[in-house]
Amino acid sequence: MKQFFLLTFLFISSFSLGQNDFLLAENYYQESEFEKATQIYKKLYEASPFNTTYLNRLISCYQETEQFNIVENLLKSALKENPEQPFLTVFLGYNYERQQQTEIANSYYEIAINAIEKHPNYGEPIANLFKEYNLLDYAIQAYEKAMKNNIRANYSFQIAQIYGEKGAFEKMFQSYVDLLDKNENYLNPIQAYISKYITDDSENKNNILFRKTLLRKSASNPKVVWNVLLSWLFAKQKEYLKAFVQEKALVQRNKSNLSDIFNLGLIAFNHEDFDASKECFDFVLENTLSKEEKLSAILYTIKILIALKSPESESKFLNVFKIYGENKQTLPIQIEYADYLTFEKNAPEKAKKILENSLDFADSKFEKARIKLKLGDILVFTGKFNKALIYFSQIQTELKNDELAQEARFKVAQTSYFKGDFIWAKAQLKILKSSTTQLIANDAVDLFLMITDNEPVDSIPSGLIPYAKAGLLAFQNKNTEAINVLSQLIIEFKGQPIEDEALFKQGKLLIKEQEYKKAITSFEKVIALNPEGILIDDAHYQLAELYNTHLNNQEKASEYYQKIIFDYSSSIYLVDARNKYRKLRGDHLN
Repeated sequence: MKQFFLLTFLFISSFSLGQNDFLLAENYYQESEFEKATQIYKKLYEASPFNTTYLNRLISCYQETEQFNIVENLLKSALKENPEQPFLTVFLGYNYERQQQTEIANSYYEIAINAIEKHPNYGEPIANLFKEYNLLDYAIQAYEKAMKNNIRANYSFQIAQIYGEKGAFEKMFQSYVDLLDKNENYLNPIQAYISKYITDDSENKNNILFRKTLLRKSASNPKVVWNVLLSWLFAKQKEYLKAFVQEKALVQRNKSNLSDIFNLGLIAFNHEDFDASKECFDFVLENTLSKEEKLSAILYTIKILIALKSPESESKFLNVFKIYGENKQTLPIQIEYADYLTFEKNAPEKAKKILENSLDFADSKFEKARIKLKLGDILVFTGKFNKALIYFSQIQTELKNDELAQEARFKVAQTSYFKGDFIWAKAQLKILKSSTTQLIANDAVDLFLMITDNEPVDSIPSGLIPYAKAGLLAFQNKNTEAINVLSQLIIEFKGQPIEDEALFKQGKLLIKEQEYKKAITSFEKVIALNPEGILIDDAHYQLAELYNTHLNNQEKASEYYQKIIFDYSSSIYLVDARNKYRKLRGDHLN
Protein backbone atom coordinates (compact mmCIF):
# COMPACT_ATOMS: atom_id res chain seq x y z
CA MET A 1 0.00 0.00 0.00
CA LYS A 2 2.86 2.38 0.84
CA GLN A 3 4.44 1.59 -2.55
CA PHE A 4 1.10 2.36 -4.26
CA PHE A 5 0.85 5.78 -2.56
CA LEU A 6 4.49 6.51 -3.40
CA LEU A 7 3.96 5.68 -7.10
CA THR A 8 0.77 7.76 -7.16
CA PHE A 9 2.56 10.70 -5.56
CA LEU A 10 5.45 10.45 -8.04
CA PHE A 11 3.01 10.32 -11.00
CA ILE A 12 1.07 13.36 -9.79
CA SER A 13 4.30 15.25 -9.08
CA SER A 14 5.72 14.49 -12.55
CA PHE A 15 2.40 15.45 -14.18
CA SER A 16 2.38 18.72 -12.23
CA LEU A 17 5.97 19.48 -13.24
CA GLY A 18 5.11 18.66 -16.87
CA GLN A 19 2.17 21.01 -16.74
CA ASN A 20 4.29 23.78 -15.24
CA ASP A 21 6.94 23.29 -17.92
CA PHE A 22 4.30 23.36 -20.64
CA LEU A 23 2.78 26.60 -19.28
CA LEU A 24 6.25 28.18 -19.14
CA ALA A 25 6.97 27.08 -22.71
CA GLU A 26 3.61 28.41 -23.86
CA ASN A 27 4.41 31.76 -22.27
CA TYR A 28 7.76 31.91 -24.10
CA TYR A 29 6.00 30.89 -27.33
CA GLN A 30 3.34 33.59 -27.03
CA GLU A 31 6.06 36.16 -26.33
CA SER A 32 7.92 34.98 -29.51
CA GLU A 33 10.89 33.79 -27.42
CA PHE A 34 11.16 30.69 -29.61
CA GLU A 35 14.67 29.55 -28.62
CA LYS A 36 13.72 29.38 -24.92
CA ALA A 37 10.44 27.66 -25.78
CA THR A 38 12.28 25.14 -28.00
CA GLN A 39 14.42 23.82 -25.15
CA ILE A 40 11.37 23.08 -22.97
CA TYR A 41 9.19 21.62 -25.77
CA LYS A 42 12.09 19.38 -26.80
CA LYS A 43 12.31 17.88 -23.29
CA LEU A 44 8.53 17.50 -23.09
CA TYR A 45 8.35 15.78 -26.50
CA GLU A 46 11.23 13.40 -25.69
CA ALA A 47 9.37 12.43 -22.50
CA SER A 48 6.02 12.04 -24.35
CA PRO A 49 6.75 11.26 -28.04
CA PHE A 50 3.06 10.57 -28.79
CA ASN A 51 1.89 14.00 -27.57
CA THR A 52 1.06 15.86 -30.79
CA THR A 53 0.62 19.18 -28.95
CA TYR A 54 4.27 19.11 -27.85
CA LEU A 55 5.37 18.00 -31.34
CA ASN A 56 3.32 20.71 -33.05
CA ARG A 57 4.76 23.45 -30.86
CA LEU A 58 8.33 22.12 -31.17
CA ILE A 59 8.06 22.05 -34.97
CA SER A 60 6.62 25.58 -34.98
CA CYS A 61 9.48 26.88 -32.81
CA TYR A 62 12.08 25.36 -35.16
CA GLN A 63 10.28 26.82 -38.18
CA GLU A 64 10.02 30.27 -36.64
CA THR A 65 13.83 30.19 -36.21
CA GLU A 66 14.22 28.76 -39.76
CA GLN A 67 15.68 25.45 -38.59
CA PHE A 68 13.82 23.53 -41.30
CA ASN A 69 16.43 20.73 -41.60
CA ILE A 70 15.99 19.84 -37.94
CA VAL A 71 12.22 19.60 -38.47
CA GLU A 72 12.71 17.42 -41.56
CA ASN A 73 15.04 15.02 -39.73
CA LEU A 74 12.77 14.94 -36.68
CA LEU A 75 9.67 14.08 -38.72
CA LYS A 76 11.36 11.54 -41.01
CA SER A 77 12.76 9.82 -37.93
CA ALA A 78 9.30 9.82 -36.31
CA LEU A 79 7.72 8.41 -39.51
CA LYS A 80 10.35 5.67 -39.66
CA GLU A 81 9.59 4.67 -36.08
CA ASN A 82 5.81 5.10 -36.46
CA PRO A 83 4.80 4.58 -40.12
CA GLU A 84 1.21 4.05 -38.98
CA GLN A 85 0.90 7.76 -38.11
CA PRO A 86 0.18 9.37 -41.52
CA PHE A 87 -0.69 12.76 -40.00
CA LEU A 88 3.07 13.29 -39.60
CA THR A 89 3.31 13.71 -43.38
CA VAL A 90 1.14 16.84 -43.08
CA PHE A 91 3.70 18.32 -40.68
CA LEU A 92 6.46 17.36 -43.12
CA GLY A 93 4.63 18.82 -46.13
CA TYR A 94 4.03 22.09 -44.33
CA ASN A 95 7.72 22.26 -43.45
CA TYR A 96 8.47 22.32 -47.20
CA GLU A 97 5.63 24.82 -47.70
CA ARG A 98 7.39 27.16 -45.28
CA GLN A 99 10.47 26.91 -47.53
CA GLN A 100 8.34 27.69 -50.62
CA GLN A 101 8.92 24.19 -52.00
CA THR A 102 5.27 23.82 -53.00
CA GLU A 103 5.53 20.75 -55.24
CA ILE A 104 7.28 18.67 -52.57
CA ALA A 105 4.79 19.96 -49.96
CA ASN A 106 1.84 18.90 -52.13
CA SER A 107 3.29 15.45 -52.66
CA TYR A 108 3.35 14.87 -48.89
CA TYR A 109 -0.18 16.27 -48.53
CA GLU A 110 -1.36 13.75 -51.14
CA ILE A 111 0.36 10.96 -49.20
CA ALA A 112 -1.61 12.02 -46.10
CA ILE A 113 -4.90 12.13 -48.03
CA ASN A 114 -4.33 8.72 -49.61
CA ALA A 115 -3.36 7.22 -46.24
CA ILE A 116 -6.90 7.89 -44.95
CA GLU A 117 -8.18 5.05 -47.14
CA LYS A 118 -6.08 2.59 -45.13
CA HIS A 119 -6.40 4.46 -41.83
CA PRO A 120 -9.88 6.14 -41.84
CA ASN A 121 -9.63 6.93 -38.11
CA TYR A 122 -6.80 9.35 -38.91
CA GLY A 123 -9.06 11.30 -41.27
CA GLU A 124 -10.17 13.79 -38.63
CA PRO A 125 -6.72 14.64 -37.16
CA ILE A 126 -5.30 14.96 -40.69
CA ALA A 127 -8.16 17.27 -41.72
CA ASN A 128 -7.78 19.30 -38.53
CA LEU A 129 -4.07 19.79 -39.25
CA PHE A 130 -4.83 20.97 -42.77
CA LYS A 131 -7.39 23.38 -41.32
CA GLU A 132 -4.89 24.66 -38.74
CA TYR A 133 -2.43 25.41 -41.55
CA ASN A 134 -5.22 27.09 -43.54
CA LEU A 135 -4.95 24.43 -46.26
CA LEU A 136 -8.71 24.40 -46.54
CA ASP A 137 -9.11 22.50 -49.83
CA TYR A 138 -6.99 19.67 -48.46
CA ALA A 139 -9.01 19.74 -45.22
CA ILE A 140 -12.23 19.24 -47.22
CA GLN A 141 -10.64 16.37 -49.16
CA ALA A 142 -9.53 14.74 -45.90
CA TYR A 143 -12.99 14.98 -44.32
CA GLU A 144 -14.68 13.66 -47.46
CA LYS A 145 -12.20 10.76 -47.75
CA ALA A 146 -12.75 9.90 -44.08
CA MET A 147 -16.54 9.78 -44.58
CA LYS A 148 -16.17 7.69 -47.73
CA ASN A 149 -14.10 5.09 -45.87
CA ASN A 150 -16.08 5.12 -42.63
CA ILE A 151 -19.87 5.03 -42.98
CA ARG A 152 -20.29 6.06 -39.33
CA ALA A 153 -18.24 9.25 -39.77
CA ASN A 154 -20.05 12.50 -40.50
CA TYR A 155 -18.00 15.65 -41.06
CA SER A 156 -20.56 17.54 -43.14
CA PHE A 157 -20.80 20.24 -40.46
CA GLN A 158 -17.01 20.81 -40.49
CA ILE A 159 -16.97 20.89 -44.31
CA ALA A 160 -19.73 23.52 -44.36
CA GLN A 161 -17.77 25.64 -41.87
CA ILE A 162 -14.67 25.45 -44.06
CA TYR A 163 -16.66 26.59 -47.10
CA GLY A 164 -17.70 29.59 -45.01
CA GLU A 165 -14.07 30.34 -44.12
CA LYS A 166 -13.15 30.08 -47.81
CA GLY A 167 -15.91 32.50 -48.77
CA ALA A 168 -17.60 29.79 -50.86
CA PHE A 169 -21.00 30.73 -49.43
CA GLU A 170 -23.17 28.93 -51.99
CA LYS A 171 -21.39 25.64 -51.25
CA MET A 172 -21.56 26.40 -47.52
CA PHE A 173 -25.33 26.92 -47.58
CA GLN A 174 -25.80 23.82 -49.74
CA SER A 175 -23.70 21.75 -47.31
CA TYR A 176 -25.69 22.93 -44.30
CA VAL A 177 -28.99 22.23 -46.08
CA ASP A 178 -27.80 18.76 -47.18
CA LEU A 179 -26.77 18.03 -43.60
CA LEU A 180 -30.21 19.07 -42.34
CA ASP A 181 -31.77 16.85 -44.96
CA LYS A 182 -30.01 13.90 -43.31
CA ASN A 183 -30.37 14.98 -39.68
CA GLU A 184 -32.76 17.73 -38.51
CA ASN A 185 -31.21 17.69 -35.02
CA TYR A 186 -28.61 20.08 -36.43
CA LEU A 187 -31.20 22.83 -36.95
CA ASN A 188 -30.24 25.08 -34.00
CA PRO A 189 -26.44 24.98 -34.47
CA ILE A 190 -26.85 25.48 -38.22
CA GLN A 191 -29.06 28.53 -37.63
CA ALA A 192 -26.40 29.89 -35.28
CA TYR A 193 -23.66 29.51 -37.91
CA ILE A 194 -25.76 30.83 -40.79
CA SER A 195 -26.59 33.92 -38.67
CA LYS A 196 -22.94 34.93 -39.02
CA TYR A 197 -23.27 35.25 -42.78
CA ILE A 198 -26.71 36.76 -43.34
CA THR A 199 -28.14 40.13 -42.31
CA ASP A 200 -31.55 41.77 -42.01
CA ASP A 201 -31.07 43.13 -45.54
CA SER A 202 -33.10 41.00 -47.97
CA GLU A 203 -30.88 42.15 -50.86
CA ASN A 204 -27.67 41.03 -49.17
CA LYS A 205 -25.91 38.58 -51.51
CA ASN A 206 -25.72 35.84 -48.88
CA ASN A 207 -29.39 36.25 -47.96
CA ILE A 208 -30.31 35.71 -51.60
CA LEU A 209 -28.04 32.67 -51.92
CA PHE A 210 -29.47 31.08 -48.78
CA ARG A 211 -33.06 31.76 -49.83
CA LYS A 212 -32.48 30.23 -53.28
CA THR A 213 -30.78 27.18 -51.74
CA LEU A 214 -33.78 26.62 -49.46
CA LEU A 215 -36.33 27.08 -52.24
CA ARG A 216 -34.50 24.62 -54.53
CA LYS A 217 -34.34 22.05 -51.74
CA SER A 218 -37.98 22.62 -50.81
CA ALA A 219 -39.04 22.05 -54.43
CA SER A 220 -37.01 18.84 -54.85
CA ASN A 221 -37.63 17.37 -51.39
CA PRO A 222 -40.46 19.08 -49.42
CA LYS A 223 -39.96 19.03 -45.64
CA VAL A 224 -41.22 20.99 -42.65
CA VAL A 225 -37.69 22.13 -41.79
CA TRP A 226 -37.44 24.20 -45.01
CA ASN A 227 -40.55 26.17 -44.01
CA VAL A 228 -39.04 26.68 -40.56
CA LEU A 229 -35.83 28.09 -42.05
CA LEU A 230 -37.63 30.26 -44.61
CA SER A 231 -39.84 31.72 -41.88
CA TRP A 232 -36.75 32.36 -39.76
CA LEU A 233 -34.99 34.07 -42.69
CA PHE A 234 -37.97 36.26 -43.60
CA ALA A 235 -38.47 37.28 -39.96
CA LYS A 236 -34.78 38.19 -39.74
CA GLN A 237 -35.26 40.34 -42.84
CA LYS A 238 -38.35 41.95 -41.20
CA GLU A 239 -40.55 40.53 -43.96
CA TYR A 240 -43.16 39.36 -41.53
CA LEU A 241 -45.99 38.69 -43.99
CA LYS A 242 -43.70 36.35 -45.94
CA ALA A 243 -42.74 34.64 -42.66
CA PHE A 244 -46.44 34.33 -41.85
CA VAL A 245 -47.05 32.42 -45.13
CA GLN A 246 -44.39 29.88 -44.11
CA GLU A 247 -45.80 29.59 -40.58
CA LYS A 248 -49.30 28.93 -41.96
CA ALA A 249 -47.86 26.09 -44.03
CA LEU A 250 -46.35 24.65 -40.86
CA VAL A 251 -49.65 24.90 -38.95
CA GLN A 252 -51.40 22.94 -41.69
CA ARG A 253 -49.14 20.04 -40.71
CA ASN A 254 -49.55 20.58 -36.96
CA LYS A 255 -52.73 22.50 -36.11
CA SER A 256 -52.26 22.09 -32.36
CA ASN A 257 -49.24 24.45 -32.22
CA LEU A 258 -49.94 28.13 -32.86
CA SER A 259 -47.19 29.50 -30.60
CA ASP A 260 -44.79 30.28 -33.45
CA ILE A 261 -47.42 32.34 -35.27
CA PHE A 262 -48.26 34.13 -32.00
CA ASN A 263 -44.55 34.91 -31.43
CA LEU A 264 -44.21 36.14 -35.01
CA GLY A 265 -47.16 38.46 -34.36
CA LEU A 266 -45.35 39.82 -31.29
CA ILE A 267 -42.15 40.45 -33.26
CA ALA A 268 -44.08 42.18 -36.05
CA PHE A 269 -45.94 44.30 -33.46
CA ASN A 270 -42.71 45.36 -31.76
CA HIS A 271 -41.35 46.44 -35.17
CA GLU A 272 -44.59 48.34 -35.91
CA ASP A 273 -45.58 46.12 -38.83
CA PHE A 274 -49.20 46.20 -37.73
CA ASP A 275 -50.61 44.63 -40.91
CA ALA A 276 -48.49 41.50 -40.48
CA SER A 277 -49.07 41.48 -36.74
CA LYS A 278 -52.86 41.62 -37.19
CA GLU A 279 -52.73 38.77 -39.73
CA CYS A 280 -50.91 36.61 -37.19
CA PHE A 281 -53.22 37.35 -34.25
CA ASP A 282 -56.39 37.03 -36.36
CA PHE A 283 -55.16 33.62 -37.49
CA VAL A 284 -54.60 32.57 -33.86
CA LEU A 285 -58.11 33.74 -32.95
CA GLU A 286 -59.64 31.75 -35.80
CA ASN A 287 -57.77 28.54 -35.02
CA THR A 288 -57.04 28.32 -31.28
CA LEU A 289 -59.04 26.20 -28.87
CA SER A 290 -57.26 27.70 -25.85
CA LYS A 291 -59.10 30.46 -23.96
CA GLU A 292 -55.81 31.82 -22.60
CA GLU A 293 -54.29 31.99 -26.09
CA LYS A 294 -57.45 33.60 -27.45
CA LEU A 295 -57.42 36.35 -24.78
CA SER A 296 -53.72 37.03 -25.41
CA ALA A 297 -54.41 37.40 -29.15
CA ILE A 298 -57.38 39.68 -28.42
CA LEU A 299 -55.15 41.87 -26.23
CA TYR A 300 -52.74 42.44 -29.12
CA THR A 301 -55.48 43.10 -31.66
CA ILE A 302 -56.64 45.89 -29.32
CA LYS A 303 -53.05 47.16 -28.92
CA ILE A 304 -52.86 47.40 -32.71
CA LEU A 305 -56.08 49.44 -32.79
CA ILE A 306 -54.67 51.80 -30.14
CA ALA A 307 -51.40 52.19 -32.07
CA LEU A 308 -53.40 53.06 -35.18
CA LYS A 309 -55.53 55.55 -33.21
CA SER A 310 -58.70 53.64 -34.08
CA PRO A 311 -61.95 54.95 -32.52
CA GLU A 312 -63.02 51.31 -32.04
CA SER A 313 -60.43 50.73 -29.29
CA GLU A 314 -62.63 51.40 -26.25
CA SER A 315 -65.61 49.45 -27.58
CA LYS A 316 -63.30 46.46 -28.12
CA PHE A 317 -62.22 46.61 -24.46
CA LEU A 318 -65.81 46.79 -23.24
CA ASN A 319 -66.86 43.93 -25.51
CA VAL A 320 -64.12 41.70 -24.06
CA PHE A 321 -65.28 42.40 -20.50
CA LYS A 322 -68.88 41.77 -21.54
CA ILE A 323 -68.01 38.33 -22.97
CA TYR A 324 -65.24 37.19 -20.62
CA GLY A 325 -65.83 39.30 -17.51
CA GLU A 326 -63.43 41.17 -15.25
CA ASN A 327 -61.49 38.38 -13.55
CA LYS A 328 -58.07 36.79 -13.20
CA GLN A 329 -58.02 35.61 -16.83
CA THR A 330 -58.59 39.10 -18.21
CA LEU A 331 -56.05 40.82 -15.92
CA PRO A 332 -53.62 41.77 -18.76
CA ILE A 333 -56.52 43.33 -20.68
CA GLN A 334 -57.64 45.26 -17.57
CA ILE A 335 -54.11 46.67 -17.17
CA GLU A 336 -54.03 47.64 -20.84
CA TYR A 337 -57.44 49.29 -20.52
CA ALA A 338 -56.22 51.35 -17.57
CA ASP A 339 -53.22 52.45 -19.64
CA TYR A 340 -55.55 53.39 -22.52
CA LEU A 341 -57.86 55.37 -20.26
CA THR A 342 -54.95 57.29 -18.74
CA PHE A 343 -52.73 58.05 -21.70
CA GLU A 344 -55.23 58.12 -24.56
CA LYS A 345 -58.47 59.30 -22.91
CA ASN A 346 -57.03 61.38 -20.05
CA ALA A 347 -59.18 59.56 -17.49
CA PRO A 348 -56.60 58.55 -14.85
CA GLU A 349 -59.03 58.36 -11.90
CA LYS A 350 -61.23 55.84 -13.70
CA ALA A 351 -58.11 53.86 -14.64
CA LYS A 352 -56.87 53.93 -11.03
CA LYS A 353 -60.15 52.43 -9.77
CA ILE A 354 -59.97 49.63 -12.34
CA LEU A 355 -56.45 48.71 -11.26
CA GLU A 356 -57.22 48.88 -7.53
CA ASN A 357 -60.13 46.52 -8.18
CA SER A 358 -57.96 44.21 -10.29
CA LEU A 359 -55.53 43.73 -7.36
CA ASP A 360 -58.23 41.48 -5.83
CA PHE A 361 -57.93 39.08 -8.80
CA ALA A 362 -54.14 38.84 -8.65
CA ASP A 363 -52.97 35.79 -6.73
CA SER A 364 -49.24 35.99 -7.43
CA LYS A 365 -46.68 38.63 -6.52
CA PHE A 366 -45.77 38.95 -10.19
CA GLU A 367 -49.33 39.79 -11.23
CA LYS A 368 -49.56 42.30 -8.38
CA ALA A 369 -46.26 43.82 -9.45
CA ARG A 370 -47.52 44.40 -13.01
CA ILE A 371 -50.62 46.13 -11.64
CA LYS A 372 -48.54 48.26 -9.25
CA LEU A 373 -46.23 49.29 -12.10
CA LYS A 374 -49.21 50.63 -14.01
CA LEU A 375 -50.64 52.27 -10.88
CA GLY A 376 -47.30 54.01 -10.41
CA ASP A 377 -47.40 55.25 -14.00
CA ILE A 378 -50.87 56.69 -13.44
CA LEU A 379 -49.71 58.43 -10.25
CA VAL A 380 -46.77 59.97 -12.15
CA PHE A 381 -49.23 61.05 -14.84
CA THR A 382 -51.25 62.90 -12.17
CA GLY A 383 -48.12 64.39 -10.57
CA LYS A 384 -48.29 62.28 -7.38
CA PHE A 385 -44.62 61.34 -7.49
CA ASN A 386 -44.10 60.20 -3.90
CA LYS A 387 -47.04 57.78 -4.00
CA ALA A 388 -45.74 56.42 -7.31
CA LEU A 389 -42.30 55.90 -5.80
CA ILE A 390 -43.86 53.85 -2.98
CA TYR A 391 -45.38 51.42 -5.49
CA PHE A 392 -42.15 51.15 -7.49
CA SER A 393 -40.10 50.59 -4.33
CA GLN A 394 -42.49 47.86 -3.14
CA ILE A 395 -41.92 45.94 -6.38
CA GLN A 396 -38.13 46.21 -5.96
CA THR A 397 -38.38 44.86 -2.41
CA GLU A 398 -40.80 42.04 -3.23
CA LEU A 399 -39.14 40.74 -6.42
CA LYS A 400 -35.47 41.63 -5.84
CA ASN A 401 -33.51 40.94 -9.06
CA ASP A 402 -36.45 39.98 -11.26
CA GLU A 403 -36.95 41.83 -14.56
CA LEU A 404 -40.02 43.55 -13.10
CA ALA A 405 -37.89 44.84 -10.23
CA GLN A 406 -35.39 46.26 -12.74
CA GLU A 407 -38.23 47.94 -14.62
CA ALA A 408 -39.47 49.37 -11.32
CA ARG A 409 -35.98 50.70 -10.54
CA PHE A 410 -35.90 52.44 -13.92
CA LYS A 411 -39.27 54.02 -13.16
CA VAL A 412 -37.87 55.23 -9.81
CA ALA A 413 -35.00 56.85 -11.72
CA GLN A 414 -37.32 58.33 -14.34
CA THR A 415 -39.72 59.70 -11.70
CA SER A 416 -36.81 61.21 -9.75
CA TYR A 417 -35.59 62.78 -13.01
CA PHE A 418 -39.03 64.29 -13.64
CA LYS A 419 -38.96 65.69 -10.08
CA GLY A 420 -35.56 67.25 -10.68
CA ASP A 421 -33.77 64.91 -8.23
CA PHE A 422 -30.94 64.18 -10.64
CA ILE A 423 -28.51 62.77 -8.06
CA TRP A 424 -30.89 60.00 -6.95
CA ALA A 425 -31.91 59.33 -10.57
CA LYS A 426 -28.25 58.85 -11.56
CA ALA A 427 -27.65 56.49 -8.61
CA GLN A 428 -30.47 54.21 -9.80
CA LEU A 429 -29.45 54.43 -13.45
CA LYS A 430 -25.85 53.56 -12.65
CA ILE A 431 -27.04 50.23 -11.23
CA LEU A 432 -29.32 49.59 -14.21
CA LYS A 433 -26.59 50.14 -16.80
CA SER A 434 -25.59 46.50 -16.25
CA SER A 435 -29.19 45.25 -16.30
CA THR A 436 -29.71 41.78 -17.76
CA THR A 437 -32.61 43.22 -19.77
CA GLN A 438 -31.03 44.95 -22.77
CA LEU A 439 -33.89 47.38 -23.37
CA ILE A 440 -33.81 48.60 -19.75
CA ALA A 441 -30.01 48.81 -19.84
CA ASN A 442 -30.12 50.90 -23.04
CA ASP A 443 -32.77 53.25 -21.65
CA ALA A 444 -30.78 53.58 -18.43
CA VAL A 445 -27.58 54.46 -20.31
CA ASP A 446 -29.39 57.03 -22.48
CA LEU A 447 -30.98 58.80 -19.51
CA PHE A 448 -27.76 58.59 -17.44
CA LEU A 449 -25.78 60.25 -20.25
CA MET A 450 -28.48 62.89 -20.74
CA ILE A 451 -28.27 63.88 -17.05
CA THR A 452 -24.46 63.64 -16.86
CA ASP A 453 -23.87 65.68 -20.02
CA ASN A 454 -26.26 68.45 -18.99
CA GLU A 455 -26.08 68.67 -15.19
CA PRO A 456 -25.85 72.17 -13.71
CA VAL A 457 -22.27 72.97 -12.66
CA ASP A 458 -21.72 75.15 -9.56
CA SER A 459 -25.46 75.95 -9.47
CA ILE A 460 -25.28 77.53 -12.95
CA PRO A 461 -28.47 76.54 -14.84
CA SER A 462 -27.87 74.21 -17.79
CA GLY A 463 -31.39 73.74 -19.10
CA LEU A 464 -31.73 70.24 -17.64
CA ILE A 465 -34.59 71.22 -15.29
CA PRO A 466 -36.87 72.59 -18.04
CA TYR A 467 -35.83 69.69 -20.30
CA ALA A 468 -36.95 67.20 -17.61
CA LYS A 469 -40.18 69.21 -17.23
CA ALA A 470 -40.77 68.85 -20.98
CA GLY A 471 -40.14 65.13 -20.61
CA LEU A 472 -42.82 64.90 -17.90
CA LEU A 473 -45.30 66.85 -20.02
CA ALA A 474 -44.64 64.52 -22.95
CA PHE A 475 -45.15 61.52 -20.62
CA GLN A 476 -48.51 63.07 -19.68
CA ASN A 477 -49.39 63.46 -23.38
CA LYS A 478 -49.35 67.25 -23.00
CA ASN A 479 -47.33 67.61 -26.16
CA THR A 480 -48.20 71.23 -26.95
CA GLU A 481 -47.11 72.35 -23.47
CA ALA A 482 -43.91 70.27 -23.80
CA ILE A 483 -43.12 71.86 -27.19
CA ASN A 484 -43.57 75.34 -25.68
CA VAL A 485 -41.22 74.54 -22.77
CA LEU A 486 -38.61 73.27 -25.24
CA SER A 487 -38.98 76.37 -27.44
CA GLN A 488 -38.24 78.60 -24.42
CA LEU A 489 -35.33 76.32 -23.40
CA ILE A 490 -33.78 76.61 -26.89
CA ILE A 491 -33.88 80.42 -26.65
CA GLU A 492 -32.53 80.65 -23.08
CA PHE A 493 -29.77 78.03 -23.45
CA LYS A 494 -28.70 78.68 -27.01
CA GLY A 495 -25.18 77.41 -27.69
CA GLN A 496 -25.19 75.04 -24.72
CA PRO A 497 -24.91 71.23 -25.10
CA ILE A 498 -28.60 70.71 -24.37
CA GLU A 499 -29.74 72.75 -27.38
CA ASP A 500 -29.55 69.94 -29.99
CA GLU A 501 -31.23 67.49 -27.58
CA ALA A 502 -34.08 69.96 -27.09
CA LEU A 503 -34.44 70.55 -30.84
CA PHE A 504 -34.51 66.82 -31.55
CA LYS A 505 -37.08 66.13 -28.83
CA GLN A 506 -39.16 69.03 -30.09
CA GLY A 507 -39.09 67.58 -33.60
CA LYS A 508 -40.34 64.20 -32.37
CA LEU A 509 -43.20 65.82 -30.46
CA LEU A 510 -44.14 67.95 -33.47
CA ILE A 511 -44.50 64.75 -35.52
CA LYS A 512 -46.95 63.43 -32.91
CA GLU A 513 -48.91 66.65 -33.27
CA GLN A 514 -48.78 66.31 -37.08
CA GLU A 515 -46.89 69.60 -37.36
CA TYR A 516 -44.64 68.14 -40.03
CA LYS A 517 -43.20 71.34 -41.53
CA LYS A 518 -42.23 72.60 -38.08
CA ALA A 519 -40.70 69.19 -37.27
CA ILE A 520 -38.55 69.44 -40.40
CA THR A 521 -37.29 72.83 -39.25
CA SER A 522 -36.31 71.37 -35.85
CA PHE A 523 -34.38 68.44 -37.36
CA GLU A 524 -32.66 70.69 -39.91
CA LYS A 525 -31.51 72.91 -37.03
CA VAL A 526 -30.07 69.82 -35.27
CA ILE A 527 -28.01 69.05 -38.39
CA ALA A 528 -26.88 72.66 -38.85
CA LEU A 529 -26.07 73.10 -35.15
CA ASN A 530 -23.62 70.20 -34.85
CA PRO A 531 -22.76 68.26 -38.03
CA GLU A 532 -20.57 65.90 -35.96
CA GLY A 533 -23.07 65.45 -33.09
CA ILE A 534 -24.40 62.13 -31.83
CA LEU A 535 -27.90 62.98 -33.07
CA ILE A 536 -26.87 63.68 -36.66
CA ASP A 537 -27.90 60.32 -38.17
CA ASP A 538 -31.07 60.29 -36.05
CA ALA A 539 -32.04 63.67 -37.48
CA HIS A 540 -31.37 62.55 -41.06
CA TYR A 541 -33.45 59.42 -40.54
CA GLN A 542 -36.35 61.36 -39.02
CA LEU A 543 -36.32 63.72 -42.01
CA ALA A 544 -36.27 60.79 -44.45
CA GLU A 545 -39.20 59.16 -42.67
CA LEU A 546 -41.16 62.44 -42.57
CA TYR A 547 -40.81 62.99 -46.31
CA ASN A 548 -41.47 59.33 -47.09
CA THR A 549 -44.36 58.56 -44.73
CA HIS A 550 -46.15 61.84 -44.09
CA LEU A 551 -45.35 64.23 -46.94
CA ASN A 552 -45.16 61.79 -49.88
CA ASN A 553 -42.03 63.47 -51.19
CA GLN A 554 -40.01 60.52 -52.48
CA GLU A 555 -37.22 62.64 -53.91
CA LYS A 556 -36.44 64.31 -50.57
CA ALA A 557 -36.86 61.03 -48.69
CA SER A 558 -34.37 59.33 -51.04
CA GLU A 559 -31.93 62.19 -50.51
CA TYR A 560 -31.89 61.69 -46.72
CA TYR A 561 -31.85 57.88 -46.88
CA GLN A 562 -28.91 58.12 -49.29
CA LYS A 563 -27.13 60.49 -46.90
CA ILE A 564 -27.29 57.84 -44.17
CA ILE A 565 -26.05 55.12 -46.55
CA PHE A 566 -22.99 57.03 -47.76
CA ASP A 567 -22.13 59.37 -44.88
CA TYR A 568 -23.18 57.44 -41.76
CA SER A 569 -22.37 53.81 -42.56
CA SER A 570 -22.09 52.88 -38.85
CA SER A 571 -25.60 54.15 -38.11
CA ILE A 572 -28.18 51.79 -36.61
CA TYR A 573 -30.51 53.01 -39.36
CA LEU A 574 -28.25 51.88 -42.20
CA VAL A 575 -30.02 48.66 -43.22
CA ASP A 576 -33.48 50.19 -42.91
CA ALA A 577 -32.39 53.27 -44.88
CA ARG A 578 -30.85 51.09 -47.60
CA ASN A 579 -33.98 48.96 -47.98
CA LYS A 580 -36.28 51.98 -48.12
CA TYR A 581 -33.99 53.78 -50.54
CA ARG A 582 -34.00 50.77 -52.87
CA LYS A 583 -37.77 50.51 -52.64
CA LEU A 584 -38.17 54.19 -53.54
CA ARG A 585 -35.71 53.71 -56.39
CA GLY A 586 -37.85 50.87 -57.74
CA ASP A 587 -35.58 47.92 -57.03
CA HIS A 588 -37.30 44.54 -56.79
CA LEU A 589 -36.91 43.29 -53.22
CA ASN A 590 -37.87 39.66 -53.88
